[in-house]
Amino acid sequence: MSEQFMTYKGRPLVRSKKILYYGDMRDPYVVMLQISNTTTVAETEVAGRIVLQMMSTDPNAAPTEMVLKRAERDGLYAALDLASAWLDRQLGEVKE
Repeated sequence: MSEQFMTYKGRPLVRSKKILYYGDMRDPYVVMLQISNTTTVAETEVAGRIVLQMMSTDPNAAPTEMVLKRAERDGLYAALDLASAWLDRQLGEVKE
């Protein structure tokens, strides 16, 4: 039985509390999105500030070399669009 994950632009998006992982763990890189704060809009909790980190999935990488890029964005969609662009660029370079 295969697990079904939510996807964004064709890549898996997995959430654990206030941390989301975007990308396929079998690829060389994924992006971790950490929700720093939330706001309430019409009785619904919405992500505010998001901290992004592009990370290597190599288990042998040194901890200091695991994070390739960092950024902050307001709102989940802005953060996911940046994460998608990072992965498109980085994985495109790896596959060529």
